[in-house]
Amino acid sequence: MRGLGRLLKRGHRLGFSKQNNHCVLFSASKTVSYSSNLFTSPSKSFHVSSSPQSPIWNPFQGGQRRTMFIQTQSTPNPSSLMFYPGKPVMEVGSADFPNARSAMSSPLARAVYAIDGIARVFFGSDFITVTKSEDASWNFLKPEIFAAIMEFYSSGQPLFIDLETAAAKDTAIHEDDSETVAMIKELLETRIRPSVQDDGGDIVYRGFDLETGIVKLQMQGACSGCPSSSVTLKSGIENMLMHYIPEVTCNNHYFGSFGQMDLLSCHLLLLL
Repeated sequence: MRGLGRLLKRGHRLGFSKQNNHCVLFSASKTVSYSSNLFTSPSKSFHVSSSPQSPIWNPFQGGQRRTMFIQTQSTPNPSSLMFYPGKPVMEVGSADFPNARSAMSSPLARAVYAIDGIARVFFGSDFITVTKSEDASWNFLKPEIFAAIMEFYSSGQPLFIDLETAAAKDTAIHEDDSETVAMIKELLETRIRPSVQDDGGDIVYRGFDLETGIVKLQMQGACSGCPSSSVTLKSGIENMLMHYIPEVTCNNHYFGSFGQMDLLSCHLLLLL
């Protein structure tokens, strides 16, 4: 433990995984990764890889020392991982980047997409959810993602190039909203969205059709394409909406990322 303390004092960056007790130390010129148990030596499973994106900091030449503590957390989606930079990410709402083209509006999202094997990027209030492709390995991706996040926050760049591209408050209640729509938005914001965000994603309100009773929602982040998303919709979101809002009736369909529609159950028209 004394050795670890000395490393931290020398300006290493530490990333910590809440579930797997996995730590990553970011030095100025290389990334040091190891797995440890609280009762075993941290020297086991030791891996060193170069990180050319990080500028070399020399304590004898002066300059500003930069440190960053990054935590990771798994999600119900095995292809998605949450990264907590220890700093605010989105001030309001969330932002989803389902492909590299959509990431052009954000320097951070663009930097993450520059890594091979990235399928989706999502910004929450204090976390970044990254979804990998099926053939990609987290062992390779995690150090690269750590480096991209660290470089962004040390660069001083804005999260978005154009502030108008930042996420709008989809659940904001407007004067022309009906009582039913206002109730749906309030329920999503206060009861449903916090639970979904805890899993590294978000659910966005897209509309309500009073004639058919269909609520239009969009799943983002780790929740998009998650194997358990259908269970979440049926047993959680759908039942809650029906319980509190009788206008929501049995007319639910499921939409994929690019508009493909599949029958799921009832009540919701979901856009992924």
